[in-house]
Amino acid sequence: MKVSKLAESLIGSEIVKLGNAITERIKKGEKIYNYTIGDFDSAVFPIPAELEQYIIEAYQKKYTNYPPADGIAILRKAVAAFLAQRERLVYADNEIQIASGGRPLIYALFETLVDAGDKVIYGVPSWNNNHYVHLTQGQHCTIECTAENNFMPTAEDIAPHIKGATLLCLCTPQNPTGTTLSEEVLEQICDMVLEENNSRPADAKKLFVMFDQMYWTLTYGIIQHYNPVTLRPAMRAYTIFIDGISKAFAATGVRVGWAFGPAPVIAKMKAVLSHLGAWAPMAEQQAVAKYLGQTAAIDQYLQNYKQALQFRLHTIYKGIKALQQKGYAVDAIAPQAAIYLTVQMNLTGKKTKEGQLLENQDAVTNYILSEAKIAIVPFYAFGADHNSSWYRLSVGTCKEEDIAPMLSGLENTLAALH
Repeated sequence: MKVSKLAESLIGSEIVKLGNAITERIKKGEKIYNYTIGDFDSAVFPIPAELEQYIIEAYQKKYTNYPPADGIAILRKAVAAFLAQRERLVYADNEIQIASGGRPLIYALFETLVDAGDKVIYGVPSWNNNHYVHLTQGQHCTIECTAENNFMPTAEDIAPHIKGATLLCLCTPQNPTGTTLSEEVLEQICDMVLEENNSRPADAKKLFVMFDQMYWTLTYGIIQHYNPVTLRPAMRAYTIFIDGISKAFAATGVRVGWAFGPAPVIAKMKAVLSHLGAWAPMAEQQAVAKYLGQTAAIDQYLQNYKQALQFRLHTIYKGIKALQQKGYAVDAIAPQAAIYLTVQMNLTGKKTKEGQLLENQDAVTNYILSEAKIAIVPFYAFGADHNSSWYRLSVGTCKEEDIAPMLSGLENTLAALH
């Protein structure tokens, strides 16, 4: 069947494909530690009880009609108040756009800013930037980030691509790495963006920053979240934030996200979204508007939620590092934020006890899955080199009682290699 060139060339989400395959195996009774999807087991990490009740009440009040294209007014006001209180970012109603999670907002932003052939800068591994550039026929300006920089781009990495670029994609805390941009590095990047925009003619297209901070509430220990506008107020004219409740409140299926930034860009995003119909449901918008004002309830929820996530991340991290100290070819980067742990399985070239050679990273992934029953996502699913030995491990579905047997099984699996 003949379809469009775009459809012919489009690659589906590797993460979703892998996650679905693992889910099917679990349904058939196979015991697998599924750390693939950036989602939550709602039995382990439920949404806030108050938010759940507000959603039920909203449906009972028959809030089932179309919402406005930019989101209901009381939600945009609640988001503005939430941002002002939590991040000291002050945005007006017409600078905030509501949608059904982050994905349609990112797509709308790309469609608003990126013309065919425009340069889009992004680091890899990163979530879906490669696909959105492809969808908008932009020019990929890809930065291969390294473990030495916690797989985050630096100003030096970005500099060679910045002349004439249209969009710079930053995500912190980052999916898939669970690491963050430091204050110093983000300041350097902002200064470079401002210098580049000041050098362009007044009527030229500017370089914008898509700042995905969907995980900004989930930082651990001494790690702090920084944003371009607070660090460099002049960046307000060039920064579009992507945010929402999906990860902040384990509410991925509730589908309420928001973008905020310069009013002219937000207005065009609204126009794009009005044709897509990617609105957050009316009842959920009503509920979130009410919940965002519950400061004490939010503080209590985040305290317990973050403590549980941090325990899982750090326990698995310490387990991986203990295996490394025993001489196994594994590694991990200390978790800083989000729900992800960056782990390394540097096993290419080793042989199984049956004598089978692990000749490439795909073979390593399959071996860990078949023998240790651990499902994790290779970094190539996030645009990195196919031979990368690094992986994303998500703890959103992780039960505490599973960690010890999972690590024990991994050690036995590693010990069988030679």
